[in-house]
This record gives sequence, C-alpha cells and structure tokens, in this order.
Amino acid sequence: MATSVREKQTVALKRMLNFNTPPLKNTAAEPVWKVLIYDRFGQDIISPLLSVKELRDMGITLHLLLHSDRDPIPDVPAIYFLMPTEENIDRICQDLRSQLYESYYLNFISAISRSKLEDIASAALAANAVSQVTKVFDQYLNFITLEDDMFILCHQNKELISYHAINRADIQDTDMEAIMDTIVDSLFCFFVTLGAVPIIRCPRGNAAEMVAVKLDKKLRENLRDARNSLFTGDSMAAGQFSFQRPLLVLADRNMDMATPLHHTWTYQALIHDVLDFHLNRVLMEEGGGTDSSHTGARPKKKIKKMYDLTAADRFWQKHKGSPFPEVAESVQEELDTYRTQEDEVKRLKSIMGLDGEDEGAISMLSDNTAKLTSAVSSLPELLEKKRLIDLHTNVATAVLDHIKSRKLDVYFEYEEKLMSKSTIDKSLLDIVSDPYAGTPEDKMRLFLIFYITAQQVPSESDLEQYRKALLDAGCDLSPLNYIKQWKAFTKMASTPANYGNSGVKPMGLFSRVMNTGSQFVMEGVKNLVLKQHNLPVTRILDNLMEMKSHPETDDYRYFDPKMLRGSESSIPRNKNPFQEAIVFVVGGGNYIEYQNLVDYAKSKPGRKVVYGCSELFNAAQFMKQLAQLGQK
Repeated sequence: MATSVREKQTVALKRMLNFNTPPLKNTAAEPVWKVLIYDRFGQDIISPLLSVKELRDMGITLHLLLHSDRDPIPDVPAIYFLMPTEENIDRICQDLRSQLYESYYLNFISAISRSKLEDIASAALAANAVSQVTKVFDQYLNFITLEDDMFILCHQNKELISYHAINRADIQDTDMEAIMDTIVDSLFCFFVTLGAVPIIRCPRGNAAEMVAVKLDKKLRENLRDARNSLFTGDSMAAGQFSFQRPLLVLADRNMDMATPLHHTWTYQALIHDVLDFHLNRVLMEEGGGTDSSHTGARPKKKIKKMYDLTAADRFWQKHKGSPFPEVAESVQEELDTYRTQEDEVKRLKSIMGLDGEDEGAISMLSDNTAKLTSAVSSLPELLEKKRLIDLHTNVATAVLDHIKSRKLDVYFEYEEKLMSKSTIDKSLLDIVSDPYAGTPEDKMRLFLIFYITAQQVPSESDLEQYRKALLDAGCDLSPLNYIKQWKAFTKMASTPANYGNSGVKPMGLFSRVMNTGSQFVMEGVKNLVLKQHNLPVTRILDNLMEMKSHPETDDYRYFDPKMLRGSESSIPRNKNPFQEAIVFVVGGGNYIEYQNLVDYAKSKPGRKVVYGCSELFNAAQFMKQLAQLGQK
C-alpha cells in the first residue's frame, strides 16, 4: 500500500503509462511499446519521480515534448500527459488530423472543461479518427512531489502565483481570483491523489484565507455530487486515512518574512541557497581557470554538470538535513571506507597473478577464488558507491567554497542571534562594511532580517547610517522599501513573529575534516551545531495539530468540507490531536522551513507532516521579488 504522496503520485503515473490499467505483477511479458507526449508541466511532474530507465522498463521508447516537431509513427499507441490549455488542445487536434499515431490516450494533468472536450471530439470526427482516440482521462496530478513529505504547485509559469504576484499593490480582483483558482486547483489535485478530505485551518484576512474558502467550496461540491465524487469508492478504501482525516494548515508567507532570507547551515538548504538547485537537480559549472601548460593560455571551458539528488541516494536521504560540517565529515568517512574496499580488490588482483606471473600465486589460488568472486560481485555496488561519493564530494566542495568566500558561517550565526533575540557581540555595521564578508546580497539579507526582527524600528538617523553603509557595499535598497511598508502594515495587525530560542553553539574545530588528508579544507569555518527550535510555521502547526490554545492561532478559521451545512464554526469538532498534517504556505516556501518541520515530526513519534508551498524560492529569488515590489 503506497503511503506517501510521492508513492501515490508515482503509482498514478505508472498506471497512466500502462494505459490506465494497474500494472500487472509477475508477468514476464514484454511491455507494450509506446510513445509519451508531454508538455513542460507534465515533464516537471514526471522528472523528479521516474527516471528514463524506469520509463523504458514501462515500454516508453520515446518521450517528446508536445510542441516539438514530431514524425508520424503510425503503428504505435501514444500516451499524452499535459495541461488542458488552448494551445495544447489545438496541437492535439493537429496530431489527429496528421494521423501521427495508431491510437491516442489523452491524459490531462488537471480537469478539462466540457467545451475543450468538444473541440477535440469535432477534430477527431473531421479527421475520421474517432475510433483511434481510445481514452480520455483527467489525472488530477497538477502538483510536483519533491520528497516523500514535500510538494510544490508548479515550476513552469510560477511567476503567475509568486509572492510578488499575490502582494502587488496594483492587483485587480480578477487577477487575484485567477491566482487563487490556480492554487486551489493544484491543492484539490493533491487531495484527490492523497485520497483524503482534510480539515482546513487558516488565519484571517489574507491570501491563505481566500485559498481556504475556495478549496472548502470545491471539495464540498465534489463530495456532494455523489455519482462523480473523486473521494468515494476505491480511492478512499485504499486511503489509509479512513480512520482519521489529515489537518491542512494554510499559512501565509507574510507571517514570517525573515526565514526565507535567512542564511542556513543544513546541507539541502545550503545547496538550494548557493547553487542552482531545481526539481531535485543541481546544475554546476566545473573546470575553469586557465591552462598554463602552454603559451597563450586559453581559459578552460567550463563544463555544465548535472547531478540528481534522489530518494535512492542513501547518503543524501540520511544527511540532507544535517549541519554542513557533519556532512563534510561523513563524505570523508565514506571516501575512506570506499578506498579500503578498492585496495582490497587491487590486492586480490595482484595475488591472483593478474599483475605479472608469480610462483606463489598458484598455491594461493584456491582460497582466494572465493574472495575474488565476492569482490567481483560487489563491483557494481562499489561503482555506484563511487559515483555517489564523487557527486557529494563535488557538491559539498562547491558549497564549501561559497561558505568560505562569503563567510556564510558568520552570517548564519549572527542572524540566528538576531532571530532568537540573544545578545550580540559584534555590530551590524562591522559586517556590512567588511569588504571580505559576503556579497552585497548577503549584507542586504542580514540587514533585512535585522529590520524585520527588531522590536523597535531603528531611528531615522541610525537608518541613514545603515543605508549609507549598504549603498557603499553596493546593495540594492529596493527590497527595504517594500519591507518597510510590510512592517508598518503587520505592526498594526499583529506582534512580530517569535523565532523560538534557537541557540547555535560553536563546537571545537572539525576533528576529522581538519586532518591534512581530507578533501575539505575547512580552516576558519566555524563548526556550528544547531539546537532544535521551532520556526513560526512549525509553531503554528504544533498549536493546531495538538489542539493547544494559543493567542497566535486561536482565531484561525475552521472548515470541514464534509459537514453538510457550510457552517462557519471556528469550534473544532474533535478535541483529539491530529496524526497527519499538511502545512501549505501561500506565497512561497523554502528548505529551511521544510527541514524544521521534518525535525519537528521526528520528535513526535507517529506523527506525519507534509510541507507544501506555491513555489520554492531561495533567498536570492525572494529578494528579487521584494525588489520588484519595492520599486513601485
């Protein structure tokens, strides 16, 4: 039984690739060969879940983008997986007219409207291809799962539902409706795939509330239409939530603006912060520098390298939430154990006389044959291990370069102190005016966090001094303009978010990694260890999941789509704590919050928490959006 959303979405995709019939177990029969036609949305949904090899095992010989030039393959069935947009529908009709494939299985990521279906039907009639359109399905898969417990809504066109789009000053009501409908459509797909109807809680008076109202209505309408409800029958019976329903907490990005700007210290969040990391794939440039061996040294070409960080990678699964120093140490350990295994294979080779003839080798053959056999059989494993070690060595080294060149450990430690209101030993101006500490962007992030978390807004004269220092450091001040408005607005609405008393204790220098033999030269980087503390989003979840009374969450609205009358009751029906919860941040999220929730769930046995957000941005992308908002 698939448990996580990631598994459920994968099962749904596999069923679709098998012509919408459950894949048969234990059949030795060859799969039916077929082509897969997708659009960019479909590609983003499939790529984090299924590799090319898995697609091939399912009989997909070719996978092509819908809007590319495709040759006719008249004797092969085609499976389409795409959004029901005007241009996609036109292209399908064109394919039917050109008679590209033997039969057509049309799968729409999100539900298709009646009128668009009629367009396809009339095109099929005109092209005399009605019998070839075998099946049309709504798949309700309009979201992207990145981890067992993390999903985002979309990667293409994400600027349409970004923080900037929702918080623009000049936004029209119709635009806002459209954005909310897009978000709700994806969340609806998420719950259909999960096979559960949630109980919804949200704060009042912001975008999260609008999403809650619309989602409640959409779930309610679907449940009421008993004949076509997506939550009855087999999908629900299979859902293991049947005893208890999950809690959906809709949060708004505006409740915590400091965390998305925060410098971080855990592996996955650091990769996302300093490298190009999208849909579980890191893009890195390697090489570079000049080749000095011959005269007229030309700069070496940089090679773009792609690394996939997947669920199958045990090292990644274990360490993606660890503090960076620990990761560096673990990579080093892995490397050492790998080397000893490799040496063992080499030693056996030399004994076996594979490196030159040797009299003594013959007598030793018998007892070493067994050893050699085991060594050879473990070779594929060894090679895979080597690939993963190389991958993490490269990625971790690239992250380390950023930490060292930008003094990110200093930033992280200072921001943690700001956020936990602990005593500060170094003035902010020192860091801002230190030319060696970080990029202008790092300085701006630090200052914004200082500004957001400050109990009293700094006086004009102080602000002027900071402004000057920031401008001298080359910072773009437009994000500050927006944050000032935001702070003035939220100050009326509520008290500043409390970040818990996180402390960071520096531990002695890295023991293993300080050895000279190590891959990672960590001198001067602080070995900071995190203490568990809850970010605002985790605290809100904790209050609602454990049914605690707390001023922060007491006036949250309560929706239960299964209740017949849409009564606005803010009184929860059950007083029992929830076992499962989904936290969804409207306006964008990040790996720092994700990691904080994962740690929280680990500390509560038997609880499951899933994190979702309308888009996933790192601090640089978020700053860009704040700058756009501040320029108006």
